[in-house]
Amino acid sequence: MKAKVLLAAIAIAIAGAVAFALVPRPAAPEVQFTALSGENFSTSDLRGKVVLVNFWATWCTTCVQEMPKMIDTYRKFAPRGYEMVAVAVQSDHPNSVAAFTQKRALPFKVALDGNGDIARQFGRVRITPTSFLIDKNGRVLKEYIGEPDWAEFHALVEKALDS
Repeated sequence: MKAKVLLAAIAIAIAGAVAFALVPRPAAPEVQFTALSGENFSTSDLRGKVVLVNFWATWCTTCVQEMPKMIDTYRKFAPRGYEMVAVAVQSDHPNSVAAFTQKRALPFKVALDGNGDIARQFGRVRITPTSFLIDKNGRVLKEYIGEPDWAEFHALVEKALDS
């Protein structure tokens, strides 16, 4: 009896995993970024890479707290095709963003969302931090509100990079 229950549970778990894998994931919106460096690029320019788009602010305690882990994650995975765009929200002053970026030596792209268009296109982002992990084909793998579970996040990035 226990063996039948165990086999049924395994079958259900496998069916659930297959169903999850087959569920179409939404495409990331096509947006234009302007980095603090002056570089202009779009989400489609990042295809072929696993990308994290992170909405943050210099005045957001959780954002500042997670930034060292964002830096470590970027350095760990960038050589394998991982990219990150830290999008400073509309209410953050560009001078504050530039000073923070320089002081912390952020190694990834930092963009400004001066009029809130990028946040609106990603679904009306209202809470910082909010992040979107995007696969190589431009599909959103997962949305994170608040700081992610880093072990789970790294495992998902690994899987996306290997696919």
